[in-house]
Amino acid sequence: MRLILAPMHGLADHSLRNILTRLGGIDLCVAEFVRVTNHLLTDKTLLRTVPELAEGGCTRAGVPVRMQLLGSDPVCLAENAAFIAGLGAPGIDLNFGCPAPKVNFHGGGAVLLQHPEQIHAIVAAARRAVPKHIPVTAKMRLGLEDTSLTLDCARAIEAGGADEITVHARTRADRYRPPARWEWLARIRETVKLPVVANGEVWTPQDWENIRQVSGCDDVMIGRGAITRPDLMRRIKTGNEAMPWPELLLWVVDFYEQLCAKMDPRHAPGRLKQWLGMMYTAYPEAETLHRALRAERDPVMIGKILATVQA
Repeated sequence: MRLILAPMHGLADHSLRNILTRLGGIDLCVAEFVRVTNHLLTDKTLLRTVPELAEGGCTRAGVPVRMQLLGSDPVCLAENAAFIAGLGAPGIDLNFGCPAPKVNFHGGGAVLLQHPEQIHAIVAAARRAVPKHIPVTAKMRLGLEDTSLTLDCARAIEAGGADEITVHARTRADRYRPPARWEWLARIRETVKLPVVANGEVWTPQDWENIRQVSGCDDVMIGRGAITRPDLMRRIKTGNEAMPWPELLLWVVDFYEQLCAKMDPRHAPGRLKQWLGMMYTAYPEAETLHRALRAERDPVMIGKILATVQA
């Protein structure tokens, strides 16, 4: 039974992966996607998105981070997958699920779910290009507008030689609206022989129990639930109660200090507020802190406010 941190563009970056994996309970991360167009990516581009490549392909806590690629050209994706594997990535994941209109307009992400034959070509090319000991996996949604091609897409991924498939149990048209269609995960498991990872609408330990029961999947990928409740994975693994806010606040401060050290400090306040805003539903204290910081843009002043709140 594995718990996997989902790739979330603009949310689960290197700094947050550092925090969440140190909190515990996460067995594997899939990084934010890197877009592949018509050229070979550079070390600089890859390290900007996945700095863990320079750290043995793992977070500070030792959790492996798979690289996710988004694109539609089998040849370019395969060439980049091979290059990334040579840099020491512990795995390559292929994105067939991103619902962003801009991404879909350019032929990437969920729009590929209309074309199972192209999905097969992409997976097969990447699998041929990457050494056998490095996993090549894929993440998909149930479809673009409907589920008419769901099983065909899953079969295409399997036939292409993928080692594993993660299924976000929604179509692109569903966006992120509940409920997720967990019953489709069971249908996909019955259709393909490769391991299926369940994903979608897991916010609590009880949701984790429920998605496993409905889907029959052992492994679960969690996205926004792990941002909202940063100790969710640890709670699932240990059965412990939720972390009290004063203890979690120490990790929030750690996160902010990392941001200030790694990026232009002017951008650090925005990322901090974004995370606090997502923790509202689980921690009322996060909303209080967010209100205190909302109008403040000076990184130094925000650091002082955090220090005061800790005291």
